[in-house]
Amino acid sequence: MKVKGEMNVLGVDACGKQGWVGIRLTDGAYAGSVVDLRLDRLIERVADADAIGVDMPLALVERGWRAADLGARALLGVRRSSVFLVAPRAAWLEEEYGAAADRCQELTGNRLSHQAWALRPKLLEARECWLADERIHEVHPELSFRTLAGGEPLPYAKKTWRGQNLRRALLAEAGGLVLPDELGEADRVPVDDVLDAAVAAWSAHRIARGTAGRVPEEPECDAEGRRVEIRH
Repeated sequence: MKVKGEMNVLGVDACGKQGWVGIRLTDGAYAGSVVDLRLDRLIERVADADAIGVDMPLALVERGWRAADLGARALLGVRRSSVFLVAPRAAWLEEEYGAAADRCQELTGNRLSHQAWALRPKLLEARECWLADERIHEVHPELSFRTLAGGEPLPYAKKTWRGQNLRRALLAEAGGLVLPDELGEADRVPVDDVLDAAVAAWSAHRIARGTAGRVPEEPECDAEGRRVEIRH
C-alpha cells in the first residue's frame, strides 16, 4: 500500500523467454523486483507506480527514421550500436519479415534489420500498454547511464565484467540506487537485464519528479499527436 507522499516508480526491461523484469523504487531507493511473462500483468502488480520507464520503442512515425533514435545514437558514441533504428508504424503491422523489410525500404530508403524485427512481439506488447496508460514512458538504458556518468558514454559494454561493475557503481554512487545481492524474483534474470531495468527505474524517478531529459529536446509527434521521444 502506498504511503501518502511517497514516490513509487517502476523500471522495466525485456528479458527474453522470461518476459519482462521490473525494478521498483520508493523515493529513489530500491524497493523490490518483479518478473512476469506479460507486461500488462507486471504493471498491474505495481499499481501504485507514479511513473513507469520501459526500455522499448513506443511511439512510431509514419515515414523516415525516428529523430529520437538518430539523436540517441549521436549522443552515445561508442555505445551507439545499442540503439536500433525503429521502422515506421506500417512496417510493424506486417506479419512477415520480408514484407516488413520491403515496407521499411519504401518508407525510409533502407531495409529493416533482422535484429530490429526480432523486437516486434515485445514492441507491439509494450506499445499496447503505452497507448492505454499515460504513466508509461520510453527510456533507453545506455542513454540513462550516459546521464548518470555526467554526459559521457560508458567505455565498457554492458555484458562485460567491467561494464556491469561500472553500471552498478554508477547507480549506487551517482543515482543513490543500491541493488542488493538478493533481488527476489529477479535473481534468475541475466545481470544486464536487471541493470537496464534499474536504470530505467532511475529515469522513471526523474520523470516523476519532472527533472528528466528528453531526446530530441524538441520531439516530433506521431500521427495522433503523441510525442516521439526517449526520456533519461
